[in-house]
Amino acid sequence: MLNYQQELNKIKSKYLLRERMLVSQKENNMVLCNDKKVISFCSSDYLNLSQHPDVINAFKSAADQYGVGSTASQLICGYNSLQHKLEQGIASFFNRPKALVFSTGYMTNLGLLTTLVSKNDIILADKLCHASLIDGMRYSGARFIRYRHNDTKHLEILLKKYKSKRIWIVTEGVFSMNGDIAPLNEIVKLKQNYHAKLILDDAHGIGVLGAQGLGTLELTEVDANEVDLLVGTFGKAFGGFGAFVVGNDELIEYLIQKCRTLIYTTALPPAIIQAMQMSLTIIQQETWRREKSQSLINHFRDKAKQLNLPLLDSKTPIQPIMIGDNKKLQQINRHLLDNGFWVGAIRPPTVPPNTARLRIGLNVAHTIEQINSLLEKINEFS
Repeated sequence: MLNYQQELNKIKSKYLLRERMLVSQKENNMVLCNDKKVISFCSSDYLNLSQHPDVINAFKSAADQYGVGSTASQLICGYNSLQHKLEQGIASFFNRPKALVFSTGYMTNLGLLTTLVSKNDIILADKLCHASLIDGMRYSGARFIRYRHNDTKHLEILLKKYKSKRIWIVTEGVFSMNGDIAPLNEIVKLKQNYHAKLILDDAHGIGVLGAQGLGTLELTEVDANEVDLLVGTFGKAFGGFGAFVVGNDELIEYLIQKCRTLIYTTALPPAIIQAMQMSLTIIQQETWRREKSQSLINHFRDKAKQLNLPLLDSKTPIQPIMIGDNKKLQQINRHLLDNGFWVGAIRPPTVPPNTARLRIGLNVAHTIEQINSLLEKINEFS
């Protein structure tokens, strides 16, 4: 029998014990965390829409009209006119026929892969794909092979090897722990040449990347119609909760009929849906948010390079600083908290062994002064 306490002691001895930090107050990036006021650099609220008054008011008005919960799954009575409007808006945003809203991003990826992929198919997935994609591939029953990260030459070797099978290529647009971007234009060419299907999870790109906010698609000049299924989330740039998938009529309708993670779970609350409709409007209209985001990213990287901090190659709001050693990372993280900064301390198994890192999430509410102070505090410990 597994000795749970012994296993917990092992985790702690390797400086891998995870802790939940207690947030009791929040205003923009100023957070009361474990009763200490700190500047948060660890959220994925890249455009600060979770704090936008119009988004908050949209949430409140829908709660007044519909109540708190959706009270049922989508196929019972949890599907409402607000969700219908949001799905139409998302489909139009990407110039695709249909969109389908899910309760979480994890359930979206799990559902897509277990519903659409058959046991006789082959899945070729980027080595650094998110855990939700990995679990979906495992539960699909299909054979899956992970190609080297962003290595399209390796991907093509595998496509040639398995060309007699139906192949699904699976990748993220922006990789959540590195902040780097998939070579989507090259992947699409390979997809076309080998008649494969493509699932793109652009949770961290949509809304924040590209002049229009279309994410990795726009940045790499790929038409949305070249991606069979595009996955996005409301928990990042939208500042809310939930997720969606965009595709053609046939695939979306099949998911409605067969996808267990959609059918057998409670639908999103109407207040969340209406708030996300407002976020979609703001993403389309307030382009200055993406411009400011890029300006902050550029400043962060310039300042970090001046201090010789070990950055990864990222042009996104995700800016990792490599530390390597778990113990040292824990010490730096504590030093930052003591000095009023809350940064994500990412360790294995989320990332490979010996690649522990500070994962800094930049937000349009951050100031140049806050960024400078953070980097100087990191540099003090380095």
